[in-house]
Amino acid sequence: MKWFFDSSVLVPAFLPAHVHHARSFAVFAAATPQNASCAAHSLAEVYSSLTKYPGKERLGAEYAALLVQQIEEKLTLVWLDGEEYCAAIRRMAGLGIVGGAVYDGLVAACALKARADDLYTWNVRHFDLLGAEIKKLVTMPPAL
Repeated sequence: MKWFFDSSVLVPAFLPAHVHHARSFAVFAAATPQNASCAAHSLAEVYSSLTKYPGKERLGAEYAALLVQQIEEKLTLVWLDGEEYCAAIRRMAGLGIVGGAVYDGLVAACALKARADDLYTWNVRHFDLLGAEIKKLVTMPPAL
């Protein structure tokens, strides 16, 4: 089984007060580089989210960078080359995907490249718009 992580699961894995922390942390804790991956650009999304998170759980730059390093060590990073990037954008244009949903499309393209069996996300609706090939992969972290 190959898992793929969206940043919407990675961020709450590190924020104990987050409503999705327990389930996100549990699936992240079970991940290994052999069975799990994420998009390389998700590292920037996680870092950005942790350092701008509202309230008391906002993290400083150094601590957020350490948590991103844990993701690097726990998951295999997947990225798109130039041709794959352009193909992903053409695919999204064909589906009418615009705005911020484009970033979910790039995550989905990386999940396909990784041959993921499950794409863990809390943004199921966003990914369901990306076509049947993606929709069949999309799942929320399992209940405890």
